[in-house]
Amino acid sequence: MRIVVNDLSAGYGAQMVLHDISLSVEAGEILALIGPNGAGKTTLIRAVSGGIHLSSGSIKVDGEDIANLSPGQRARLISVVPQARQLGGAYSVWQAVMLGRTPYMGWLGRESIADKTAVDAALSQTNLEKFADRPIARLSGGEQQRVLLARALAQSTPILLLDEPTNHLDLRHQSELLDLVKNLIRENKLAVIFAMHDLNFVSAIADRVALLVDGRVTSVGHVKDCLTEEKISKAYKLPVMVIRDGVGAKPLIFPRNLFHDGSEEE
Repeated sequence: MRIVVNDLSAGYGAQMVLHDISLSVEAGEILALIGPNGAGKTTLIRAVSGGIHLSSGSIKVDGEDIANLSPGQRARLISVVPQARQLGGAYSVWQAVMLGRTPYMGWLGRESIADKTAVDAALSQTNLEKFADRPIARLSGGEQQRVLLARALAQSTPILLLDEPTNHLDLRHQSELLDLVKNLIRENKLAVIFAMHDLNFVSAIADRVALLVDGRVTSVGHVKDCLTEEKISKAYKLPVMVIRDGVGAKPLIFPRNLFHDGSEEE
């Protein structure tokens, strides 16, 4: 399954946010969206998911323009894991994950054996089985983020969009969630678009990177080609240093000012 974004422009009302975006993602591949705040990463996720109207351009899945599909048909192709937020309500974890099966239910909303099997599998994949009956409001932030991931997995789509899924999580839960996501993507051969701020996590898990600045893609390609000192420093308006420990090693990015002790030579 392949998703292709071609010359996409979109925004909110008269405010244009994205300009002439073109990129593609293959099955089993992770494309990371990076860029400074306000660059348009979340808007691009919303546009690809069908959440906002396109001013121009197209989004095609295996050659089929998703603009020609009904919301239900689109929901069987593309699922979204939104930014982590405190989830409330009386839903149990099992019920929240079952919401991912909505595109497959009839107008009566009755759960089939296939729906229940998909939910059970998603809970197992995200290590949430023991929380199945617990209200989601009683879960930690990291556990709630896994619920959102499980809901997307239960949706059984070939394309997965993630919008800053590690926001507000501590280092341990960030690492655990990203390791889980990486393994699930490889196992299920999903085509993934992943918006993230932490460039070192991007370096660790992404196959390719699209760098957005002011709503435009200024660079797209393999991690080592996009995460360079020149490109990152220019995009973020901050001098950075890129470290590679050995041939073929993943780049590590650090602001240069953090390594300056402030002393001046006499």
